[in-house]
Amino acid sequence: MDEVFKALADPTRRSLLDELAREDGQTLNSLQERFPMTRFGVMKHLRLLEEAGLVVTRRRGREKLHFLNPVPIRLVHDRWVSKYAEPWAASLSDLKSQLETTMEKVFEIYIRTTPERLWQAITDPEIRSRYNFGARVTSDWAPGSRIEMTHPGGLLGDGEVLESDPPRRLVQTMRALWSDEVRSEGFSRVTWEIEQIEDSCRLTVIHDQLREGANAQLYGGWPMILSGLKTWLETGELLTTPGSLMYAGNRRGS
Repeated sequence: MDEVFKALADPTRRSLLDELAREDGQTLNSLQERFPMTRFGVMKHLRLLEEAGLVVTRRRGREKLHFLNPVPIRLVHDRWVSKYAEPWAASLSDLKSQLETTMEKVFEIYIRTTPERLWQAITDPEIRSRYNFGARVTSDWAPGSRIEMTHPGGLLGDGEVLESDPPRRLVQTMRALWSDEVRSEGFSRVTWEIEQIEDSCRLTVIHDQLREGANAQLYGGWPMILSGLKTWLETGELLTTPGSLMYAGNRRGS
């Protein structure tokens, strides 16, 4: 967390994060245009944000795109901020555009565990319910199979397995059904990528094929989900932040 606090201490780096919250997936050139400093200066700040895990980069053709990764901020929130804070306090951006283009969100977290145990935590419905707001996610996880997210009151979402390569990569579609507002957004895509790094795993979650201006509930919960996943795998304990067990029902006390 020291690197996160150090990175957030600089106003220029906070402004860079604000720019990525406003428009995710920007190139170095597009970010440089918004700051009165040299290209090298912007690169230096972005490198420190990457080292702190607050920015994730991905290659697309010849371009290098920068994405806001709010998971470290979520971890700071869970460790230092009152547990009575609003559950959606970690919303990724102030969405202003209503254009019918797509956007993607990228999240990254390091967890001290094995790829096999992490894969099990993602695909086992009972384990998943411990960090996924109390909801169960069930499937046989074979390509073409249906996915259902349920709670004691009924169906919260569904989707289909597109790719399954345990314990390294899982690609699925996702449709949220917990309200009329999110139901109208239709299907998006979620990719889980697991890479072993010494005694830990780097988990990257890519949520894409989202409509630009899509309801933030579709992706705003990922920081809390991944924070809860890390906490459970590393300590065996459950998060008690608001919303972390909102769909647990009778399982809350189990």
